[in-house]
Amino acid sequence: MAKTILHLRAETKPLEARAALTPTTVKKLLATGDFEIFVEKSSQSTFSTEEYQDAGAKIVAEGSWVTAPRNRIIIGLKELPEEDFPLVHEHIQFAHCYKHQAGWEDVLSRFPNGDGVLYDLEFLENDKGRRVAAFGFYAGFAGAALGLQDWAFKQLHSDKENLPGVTPYPNEDLLIADVKKDLSRAVSKAGRKPKVLIIGALGRCGSGAIELCQKAGIPDSNIIRWDMAETARGGPFHEIVEADVFVNCIYLSKPIPPFVNYETLNDSNRKLRTIVDVSADTTNPYNPVPVYTIATVFNDPTVVVETKFGPKVSVISIDHLPSLLPREASEFFAHDLLPSLMLLPQRHSAPVWAKAKALFDKHVASLNKPKL
Repeated sequence: MAKTILHLRAETKPLEARAALTPTTVKKLLATGDFEIFVEKSSQSTFSTEEYQDAGAKIVAEGSWVTAPRNRIIIGLKELPEEDFPLVHEHIQFAHCYKHQAGWEDVLSRFPNGDGVLYDLEFLENDKGRRVAAFGFYAGFAGAALGLQDWAFKQLHSDKENLPGVTPYPNEDLLIADVKKDLSRAVSKAGRKPKVLIIGALGRCGSGAIELCQKAGIPDSNIIRWDMAETARGGPFHEIVEADVFVNCIYLSKPIPPFVNYETLNDSNRKLRTIVDVSADTTNPYNPVPVYTIATVFNDPTVVVETKFGPKVSVISIDHLPSLLPREASEFFAHDLLPSLMLLPQRHSAPVWAKAKALFDKHVASLNKPKL
């Protein structure tokens, strides 16, 4: 039987240092004898070309996936650059187009226009309907870290200044050390540690946010854990503005009332200074944090919410937060994805891939339906 050929494309999103395949997973896939793997040189990956080469991958030029033979499966993480040429390969990636995000039709139509296929990583599910791999833990971990740093920054600087840009960390110990240092200085001035309210606390993302807070020295009594039971009554929730930092970690699967809005933020007694929208459903019409309109980036991590009363409040809405810890996040994700990747030679019958293909076909069919 012919080998399954994977082609790891270099990421192009600014400061995206993660990878869908790590040298560890490349080595394990090649050990089965069922795969051939090409890896593009990358100017921004946390993993070096030498690491992939030592694992047995064949190194190719950055961006060469575009003209690669059609029998290669192109694997990556973040969305492709905004081009309009048809896509002729099978692609494994996060495409951010199945929830009708802004521009979704342009993104999705490129696949059928070239007879290509999308296996969206966000919707790869096992036979129990649970995602096989997600970056949620490190998204929550990194988001909470930046949220605490923003709160600390506000204690020490005027409202005319915003949290400076950040760059990826080699490991989580260095990140935690920086958060602790920032908090120590801020607590000395504020006289207290911040209260952090986390919605979605029972999920992967929420557990990451909780763990960061704990490792940063936030007392357990200051970590307010909410999940579906606490939000069942429907928002907006006044409790959010009584916290110092609000971290939204939910997975939005259906329309829900907003958790917070301009009215609740314009409370003169508001304590809330920082919103971390880890979910980052910025362009979703049902975004439960509808007080900002742009996704932020690592080199400009916050956007100020225009309020009439109370102290300045900012939103962190970075949609690739795990890139703050790219090596650990990539290994965590790739470890969980590996069993499904092992099934790629049988992707037309293996449930995880067959379901992803059926979902792709369903959304492609919706491209041709008239709008109501």
